[in-house]
Amino acid sequence: MESWEKINGVQRMQDYIEKHINENITLKMLAQASGYSPWYSSKIFKELVGKTPFEYIRLVRLSKAAEKLRDKNVKVIDVAFDFVFDSHEGFTRAFSKQFGISPHSYKKVVQPVNLFMPERIRDYYLKKQKGDDRMSKDYNVNTVFVQVVDRPARKLILKRGIKATHYFEYCEEVGCDVWDILSGIKEALYEPIGMWLPENLIKPGTSVYAQGVEVPADYAGPVPEGFEIIELKPCKMMVFQSQPYDDEKFEDAIDEIWEVMKSYDPKLYGFEWADEDSPRFQLEPQGYRGYIEARPVRRIER
Repeated sequence: MESWEKINGVQRMQDYIEKHINENITLKMLAQASGYSPWYSSKIFKELVGKTPFEYIRLVRLSKAAEKLRDKNVKVIDVAFDFVFDSHEGFTRAFSKQFGISPHSYKKVVQPVNLFMPERIRDYYLKKQKGDDRMSKDYNVNTVFVQVVDRPARKLILKRGIKATHYFEYCEEVGCDVWDILSGIKEALYEPIGMWLPENLIKPGTSVYAQGVEVPADYAGPVPEGFEIIELKPCKMMVFQSQPYDDEKFEDAIDEIWEVMKSYDPKLYGFEWADEDSPRFQLEPQGYRGYIEARPVRRIER
C-alpha cells in the first residue's frame, strides 16, 4: 500500500488539473498544489498514475475536446484554443494521433473513440484499503476507457430467448446462428449486439438476454422469421471499453469491465443511469479492440 502522503499529494495535483484544465499548467503550479518539490511531484505522479503529469494533462484535454466537438455549434479552432493548444494545426495533429481521426472528420460524423476518463487516485486506493481485490495493483495497467455517445431514434430487430441471462444460456435456447442472420441485415446502423433488456421491453415468458441489431427508424424491410422489430427512443449510452487483450482471455476482459461498471458513478460526469431508456448491450468480444459494453444514461439537469 502506498503512503497516504503520496496519494494525497497526487490527488491534489489531479484536482488542480481538473480545475485548471483550460488554463496553462506548469510543473511549478502542480508542485505548489501537491506540497512537494517539482521533481518529487513529477516522480510520484508517474509512479502512482503511470503517466507523467503532462502526458496525463494532454490526454484529459484531448478527451474533453472530443466531448465538446459533439456540439455542432462549436468551431474546431475555438475548441483548440479552449484546451490550450497553440494552433489549429497542432491540435489537429495531436487529436488525429490520439484518436485516429481528424477533429473536423470527428465533428461531422461522431464515432466511438477511446476517451481518457481516469479514476481519482484517492478513490482508487480507498477501494484497495477496503479490501477490494478486484482492483489492479498497477493503476495504469487496466485502464478502462469511458465515453458517452448519442443513439438516435431507431428500430431494433431482435430474437428473444426463454430464460437466458447471458450469451451461453441464450445459445443453448435459440442456437448460435442468430448472429450470422443479424450480420446479414445490410441496413443495420451498427454491428449486432448481445443485450440485456429493461423490464419495459421484456415480454412475459421471454428472457432478459437477447441478440439484435439496430436499424433506421424508417426501416420497412423484411424481418427474419422468428425475429421481431420494436422501436427505440433516442438515448445516450455510456460506453466502457477495456484495453486490447488476447482473444482466449475474453472472459477476463468481460469480468474486468463488469467489476468497473458495478462501482462506477456516472454522476461524476453529470449523468445518471437510465436503464429503462434502452437495452444495455455488449459488442462481440474481439481482443484487438478490447471488450466493449454500454449502459444507458441521461444527463442530470442542474
